[in-house]
This record gives sequence, structure tokens and C-alpha cells, in this order.
Amino acid sequence: MIDTHAHVAATWEGAEYAGGTAGVLERAALAGVEHVICVGAGGDAAEMAAAVACARAFAGVSAITGIHPHDAKNVDDALWQTVVATCALPEVVAVGETGLDFHYDSSPRDVQEAIFRRHIQLARQLRKPLCIHTREAEELTLRILREEGAHDVGGVIHCFSGTCAFGMQMLEFGFYLSIPGIVTFKKAGEIVETVQQAPLHRLLVETDSPFLAPMPYRGKRNEPAYVVETLKKIAEIKGLPVAEVERVTNANAVRLFGPRLLAKLAGMP
Repeated sequence: MIDTHAHVAATWEGAEYAGGTAGVLERAALAGVEHVICVGAGGDAAEMAAAVACARAFAGVSAITGIHPHDAKNVDDALWQTVVATCALPEVVAVGETGLDFHYDSSPRDVQEAIFRRHIQLARQLRKPLCIHTREAEELTLRILREEGAHDVGGVIHCFSGTCAFGMQMLEFGFYLSIPGIVTFKKAGEIVETVQQAPLHRLLVETDSPFLAPMPYRGKRNEPAYVVETLKKIAEIKGLPVAEVERVTNANAVRLFGPRLLAKLAGMP
């Protein structure tokens, strides 16, 4: 299994796992998770540095780095140069998570949009895919992706929880949808419909840990080890064996994130 989005090296208060990063990764490995993509996307350089350090320290980890839309207001020239330098590192397989969050509006909307566009431009320069966070901003998210030529590098809508119509639009645009543990909730809503309609070869799975633990762990701190519950639910929805869903979603992750991820999976330096 591959957890394509987890904050296993987060530096913010309250993000600690039992046994630290080593502990959570050990539990993941025991559960059959062979690779975790560690996301470092906060309002300063520390989150990015922590994700890169995690990818360097553990064979089964890659990194994604950038500035979360919540923190777009914190970006100055110095921080942006750190984003540019960090995203260029070989351990970093995608740029993000970036995008728009009009639910919390933690940063002004025009600032979120400006920083989102800069991330897309950077991804195109580096020829790396994008990891997109979008909430209550579907129409504008798609318009910006089109205007900035994001199709050239592709990417994923992480923690997909939007409308089925938006999901289908993103598939047509060439992006992947990453399905979180929300799909296991009783009130999963349109996520289940999206999984039903989307071809399996365009889906990824993630935990977004430490958030959004799937059933039967809902209400607890989420961990990459729990990604199996999401795989089981997708298999149930699609009427497929869990092993087949695992095989295809793993292949999707390698296809999107490229040779660096494949090298990590093969145990290469």
C-alpha cells in the first residue's frame, strides 16, 4: 500500500504521534504500507525542512513541499525562495499542497490565488506534479489550473471531498483524485458517487494523517497504517478485490509521482 498524503513529520503543536515519526512509520510498515509521501506545507520553512529530512531518513518515504493556502499570507520573498529551492530537491516528488480554501479563509482570497498561481508556475518549471487542496472554491480552482497550464504537469486533488461533478471535471483535465478515509463515513455523500463513477486507474488513496481517521478509528489520531480501511471501502464500492484496488492505486501513484518514487519502492538510494 502507498499512503500518498500524510503529515508524519509535522512540526505544529499537537501533531505528535506515539513513538514519533519512527513509531508511526513502523506501525505503517507492519500494516503493509510500503511507502508514505510526507507532506510539509506550513507557513514557514520548518514544515518543508521536516518533510525533506523525513524522506532522507527513511527509505519508505518521499516528500511533497509547498505553502498551504491557509498560510499564503505568510509568503515573502525569502520564504518563496525556500519553496523554490526545496521543491527542486530530488526527495520532493510534487509541489504543494497548494490551492484555495474559502471555507476557513485563513488567508485573504486574492493572496491565496496569487500564491496558488506561483506554485503552478513553479511546478511547470520543475516538471513536477501538483498536490492541490481545494475547499469551497471548485470553479475558481479549475479556472486557475487551466489558465496557468497545469495540465502540462498534472497532479492530484488531495483529500477529495468535493462534488462528483467537480471530480469528473478534474479527471477530464487529466488530474487524479486522492480518496481519504472520509469515504468510510456514514455520511460520505458525493464521495461514494465519485468513486463509483471514476475509473480506478485515476484514483489514489491517502490518510491525510493525523486528520480524518477512517472507520472504525474515527475520532482517533489518524495514521498511515489505517489507509487499508480506505482501500477496503473503495473495493466494496467498486465490487473488486482489495488486492486489485491496492495494485492499481499503487501503479497510479508511481505513474503520477515518477521515477523517484519507483526508485524508493525498489529500495534504491
